[in-house]
Amino acid sequence: MAKKDGGLRFQPTGGSRAPQIPVGKKQKLTIERLANDGRGIGFVEGRTWFVSGALAGEDVEARLLGAHGKVVEARVERILNASAERRNEACVHAKVCGGCSLQHMPHADQLALKQRMLAEQLSRLGNLEPREWAPPLIGPELGYRRRARIAVRWEHKAKRLDVGFRAAASQDIIAIADCPVLVQALQPILRALPQVLRELDKPQAIGHVELFSGSCSAVLVRHTAALGEADLARLQAFCTAHNAQLWLHGSAEPQPVEPAQPLHYRLDAFNLSLAYQPGDFIQVNQPVNDAMIAQALDWLAPQADERVLDLFCGLGNFALPLAQRVGELIAVEGVQSMVERAALNAQMNGLSNAQFFQADLSKPLADPQWAQDGFAAVLLDPPRDGALQVVRQMTALGVKRVLYVSCNPTTLARDSAELLAQGYQLERAGILDMFPQTAHVEAMALFVRP
Repeated sequence: MAKKDGGLRFQPTGGSRAPQIPVGKKQKLTIERLANDGRGIGFVEGRTWFVSGALAGEDVEARLLGAHGKVVEARVERILNASAERRNEACVHAKVCGGCSLQHMPHADQLALKQRMLAEQLSRLGNLEPREWAPPLIGPELGYRRRARIAVRWEHKAKRLDVGFRAAASQDIIAIADCPVLVQALQPILRALPQVLRELDKPQAIGHVELFSGSCSAVLVRHTAALGEADLARLQAFCTAHNAQLWLHGSAEPQPVEPAQPLHYRLDAFNLSLAYQPGDFIQVNQPVNDAMIAQALDWLAPQADERVLDLFCGLGNFALPLAQRVGELIAVEGVQSMVERAALNAQMNGLSNAQFFQADLSKPLADPQWAQDGFAAVLLDPPRDGALQVVRQMTALGVKRVLYVSCNPTTLARDSAELLAQGYQLERAGILDMFPQTAHVEAMALFVRP
């Protein structure tokens, strides 16, 4: 009870919060518009429902997945009145798998959604609009993904190994027989993988499995305990039958079970070959990656007499094509093993004008020797948390042109505002459709300082 003696008055825990609604509850509602992530938005009794799998204008029955105050997360259970724009999903698992959330939406509408998301983030966080919007870079809608992570979990009570992809908004694992977005070379491996894992003497030792497609296929098995000789033999025989390398990842760096030639992928437009090993970051979509590199060089317009900096260089995906165009290239990466592989890739491709260095790019550059002479241009390809600390140093490095490749419009907008404060102008921007059928947005932006 509240006190009546003039002292502090206390309300019962929760105050006037809306009553909770149970997970699994079904609700009929009309979808009024789409959120930036492609979910439909509807309103019922003062609550805002975000419904995956719904399109604007549809009447649906939605199943509640979770609620936070007056915000409800749900998924479509049944379409009562379908939009004329709705299309049939290419994958039978699309409604439950967490991998692709936009298969019910025409590809042109997916691109418009991603374009809107990028424009709204730039406007809201940076009060920015480019002088020119570039058309989206696109590739195949399906069959594009050349690496994939397969979830594995041992159910102790049932003594069962679940193998597949994570469910949408859940830790459940959905068994997948075919994945339409996976490249064709990995489809037979995906189909046969669950059976061989379940036949292991110690299936509970498997943490997850990653599939890679490059110069050949590779299977990376992450294990939490040592695997016996019989299990290793089964896995090796499986990979041999599928013409794939077998790699193991325990507590140390991934290692091949048998000596193997390094995997590599080609950049044919530049006559380059980049070696990598399973576990390294590579772009999942080869056609869009090729187009992205070509557009980056076109926008940045590197010259033969210029000194250029590539930050977050990874294996050299941008660095090696850049080195073909400029007088001197400096490339920097946070992971030492990637620095070494990038340097080896430059050497193997006959590029002697590129130097590679390790530095923590989440922190300000501590006046390194390689930065003393400044740079005409910089290319950045940071992870999702962006590049705020190094972006703040662009004018100190003498940079006139900045080409920013982003996998997160929010941090791109934040970092763009910092560049604007330093006197740069946003000349051009556009989306890269690296992940069709999903709401994930990649973007490219060019900044110029007069």
